[in-house]
Amino acid sequence: MVLQDNVLKAYLKNVYFITGTACGGKSTAARALADKYGLTLYDIDKHFDGHQALSDAVSQPNMNRRFADADAFFGRPVEAYRQWLIDNTREQWDYVLLDLIRLSQERPVVCDCHMTVEEARRLTDPSRVIFLIRDVSYMIEDYCNRPDHQGFRDYINSASDPQKAKENCNTVLRTLNERRIADIKTSEYRWIERTDASRPEDTLRMVEQHFGLTGPEICKVDKDTPLARQLIEFVEHFSWEEVKEHTLQNLNNWVFTDWETLFVARIDGKIVGMASLFKTDYYPLPEIYPWVSSLFVTEAYRGQRISQKLVDYANDYAKSLGFERTYIPSEHVGLYEKYGYTYLKDIVNYGGGVDRLYVKELKE
Repeated sequence: MVLQDNVLKAYLKNVYFITGTACGGKSTAARALADKYGLTLYDIDKHFDGHQALSDAVSQPNMNRRFADADAFFGRPVEAYRQWLIDNTREQWDYVLLDLIRLSQERPVVCDCHMTVEEARRLTDPSRVIFLIRDVSYMIEDYCNRPDHQGFRDYINSASDPQKAKENCNTVLRTLNERRIADIKTSEYRWIERTDASRPEDTLRMVEQHFGLTGPEICKVDKDTPLARQLIEFVEHFSWEEVKEHTLQNLNNWVFTDWETLFVARIDGKIVGMASLFKTDYYPLPEIYPWVSSLFVTEAYRGQRISQKLVDYANDYAKSLGFERTYIPSEHVGLYEKYGYTYLKDIVNYGGGVDRLYVKELKE
């Protein structure tokens, strides 16, 4: 079965591809992006053994080729070695694509991979891929000196003539990547070239900007403002049906007093989430306050830690007012613990249901 390119692109729309050449900073940027935005990290190299176990020598001959020792591996003619690397990656892509389609349906994925310009055109939109490259003259030494490549370093040093093995490997990398770098630099795709002066934080910032992942803007909502009207429209169309009518009534009548307020998360001026800081919630517990409540993020933007950013902002605001702690009610276990909350006790709401009460100390 052959899947058309538009089908693949549709199902890979939630995948951010970070690709390029060896030692371009792909892995560092992918890990940092995943950590910062709560994305699923997918490293193609780390999945190779699992994919190899699923493959067979007839359909994936390159993935299943075995070498007697380092001399056999590194002693191949340059063109044979180079072609094997290309074909090996190509065979693995079938497994990779199925993994990415499955994983990205749950939340966005950042994929650390080896992708050519031609493959990028087939699989994704230019806004979803970036090439990080490195001058070929640095590759083999940079690659061998990395702590996470100790296995490769040990293997190349096990050759009967390690220096010759390194020279052969370096020639393969140079011939392979010279062509790729030329294709990348003349393509329509965004690329960043690593130099000795490059800083990982600067590269991450440029990758974020390219992907549009500069983070949401968190704002306090005030009465009778354009933002308040925008929030009303947001609530009118969100999917949290259980609280929609009540929330709209509160917003339209603006029942919030004293320090009570609402917050929104916006991306490109569009509201994608909300939270509030209230004196009371759906519980007969007037002695407990303030409550962080009404926490909601639009489905398409979940998995990017927007909820946590809203909660953190609400807590910072509460702290600025002199409060020493905030409370969150929930029926979930293990969610708000990630935000620094601790389970306090079970509480009964006005409807007779039992929820869990969480508290967070707002320390200096």
